[in-house]
Amino acid sequence: MHDVMVIGGGSGGYAAAIRAAQLGANVILAEAAETGGTCVNRGCIPSKVWLRGADLLRRLKAGEEFGINAPVEAIDFNAVVERKNGVSAEIRMGMEALLQNNGVEVVNGRATLKSPKEVEIDGRIIETKKVIIATGSSLCLPEVSGLDEAAMTTDDVLEMTAVPESMLVCGAGYIEVEMAYLLSTFGCKVTIAAESARILPREDSDTSQRIAQALRENGVEIIPRASLESVKTASEGTTCVLSGPKERSLTVEKILVSKRMPNTTDMGLKKIGVALNDDKGIRVNDRLETSVEGIFAIGDATGGSMLSHAASSMAVFASENAMGANNHYPFHLIPRCLWTQPEMGTVGLSEEDAEKKGYDVETGVFPYAINGLAMVHNQVDGAVKIVSDARYGEILGVHIVGSNASEVIGEAVTAIQLEATVQELARGIRVHPTFSEAVVDAARDTGSWALYLPRS
Repeated sequence: MHDVMVIGGGSGGYAAAIRAAQLGANVILAEAAETGGTCVNRGCIPSKVWLRGADLLRRLKAGEEFGINAPVEAIDFNAVVERKNGVSAEIRMGMEALLQNNGVEVVNGRATLKSPKEVEIDGRIIETKKVIIATGSSLCLPEVSGLDEAAMTTDDVLEMTAVPESMLVCGAGYIEVEMAYLLSTFGCKVTIAAESARILPREDSDTSQRIAQALRENGVEIIPRASLESVKTASEGTTCVLSGPKERSLTVEKILVSKRMPNTTDMGLKKIGVALNDDKGIRVNDRLETSVEGIFAIGDATGGSMLSHAASSMAVFASENAMGANNHYPFHLIPRCLWTQPEMGTVGLSEEDAEKKGYDVETGVFPYAINGLAMVHNQVDGAVKIVSDARYGEILGVHIVGSNASEVIGEAVTAIQLEATVQELARGIRVHPTFSEAVVDAARDTGSWALYLPRS
């Protein structure tokens, strides 16, 4: 009998298997497709190769400001795809080697739970003491008549060798916003239909506003409170009807499909009593254990934010708990990022959510426009915003829009994890010039003593 059975070999399952093996477990991992899952093969890594290309294109066009005139003669999208495939393959091989190095048995095939301690893979029954479900998520095509013919998935975008002339992006979450930025940077006319009143509706309103402004400056049109009602494709293009306060129609070449659903069907979950949430994600407690004792679930399979780094961090907690620990997962420490330009990096509560929870909120804001390194790089769009509790100085949330936000947000995660107060953060020392100085300056603004802001 194995100690731990991990179902899924993506970012979460891979990390879970290694951590359990480090703790002395006899581990077996089942993967129905490729090692690395969505993140390595069709998500995080491939999209960041494309976004790096978009960033280079923007920098080349801005080179004249630094006395460098380097006109872009052509873009070889085949080369981008080739690089994307190469990076993914290299990471995939590294993952497979590390699993082998840690003594993890890997089985290719689809797993079905027969009982809390029995898993079937292609007719083979595997007995295990504990199970960790890390099956990830899959693209889900909305039920809109006529959409099939005009749909372009995120998978398709990452394989494209030519950019569509125009695109309707349905939705305004992290994936949709990144794809809209990517496509528009490479010359596609992009329209976002956001069902909510603003893009990134779960984020702080200031963050949403700053990213929306950046998208508009990049040529993206944003239509709030709009949802795709119907699609009709003809020789001259695809006509989309959007419902909302005012019905509107527009003609585009393609419609981006990016919605994802947890992979929780046809696994035998219901049969053995594993409870699901309304979004079909597996319900877990703060130990990441499901409604069935001894069965844990992590990552996209649990629904929610569907972030790769959330899956890999959940993997550590789930594996340790499967091996006898009693660790409680800190959901509030999961950062959210966008690799647009400017970037977004956030963690914790928005100002609006903090107020709804009853906190006496104080905020501090420091714009990138007066950060020394931002000025040097000519990347002055954005700001750092810190949300804190007025009574105790507890840091409730940090929201960064600006260059290198995906890196700088890490220090905010650490500050919240170590329960630093905003006053302690305000007395921090940073190298000059760096983008991270803006975090200290924003903390000082919370106490109304930012040195480099004019008096109000």
